[in-house]
Amino acid sequence: MRRYVLLLLLAAATASSYSQDRKRHERPERGSQQMSQEERQRMREDMREAYRDRPRRTERPQREMSPQERDKLRRDVEDANRALKK
Repeated sequence: MRRYVLLLLLAAATASSYSQDRKRHERPERGSQQMSQEERQRMREDMREAYRDRPRRTERPQREMSPQERDKLRRDVEDANRALKK
């Protein structure tokens, strides 16, 4: 008899633990998560302002490769491809 009570208590504890864990991973209702138009606009402005302070990446002009450099690069790439196939 005690085994059955213990088994019943264990099953109840497991079930409640499972339901609590499941609730934690469920998505909240859509209505409560949607932003108003003003909130979206404010967020856009905040993001623009945050990125405005960052310095932009400057592109380095590409220099022309000599034929020797091009051949060396081609051989290196071919060797690397061969090494990958092994």
